[in-house]
Amino acid sequence: MFSTGFHGWLACCQRPWVEFEQLYARSERVPKFLIERNIPGAGQLSPEQLQGVSQKSCSVLRELGPQIQWVQSYVTDDKITCVYIAPNAELIREHARQGGFPADAVLEIRTIIDPTTSEG
Repeated sequence: MFSTGFHGWLACCQRPWVEFEQLYARSERVPKFLIERNIPGAGQLSPEQLQGVSQKSCSVLRELGPQIQWVQSYVTDDKITCVYIAPNAELIREHARQGGFPADAVLEIRTIIDPTTSEG
């Protein structure tokens, strides 16, 4: 299946997080984005096809430098939704342009909530 966790990302992109952490060490907030990629039939892509897409993405990421990081992606029937860390939405769109994949919506994450949020 599609490996999008930290180890899968690290193995494919071969860029240590230390480089990224040093880049943002003085920043109070590191922008995180959701990217919606409308891809009809995405859920039917084979593991080999998903690996190819991942390899292309990582190749472009290496070229763009350490300021943009792919965290993980979620594959559904007709969409791939990705989580990226980057200084701005323009760099996300440039990654998509160079990779040849859609970025139909680039949404900056303002905050994260989960069940523990209800605890006050």
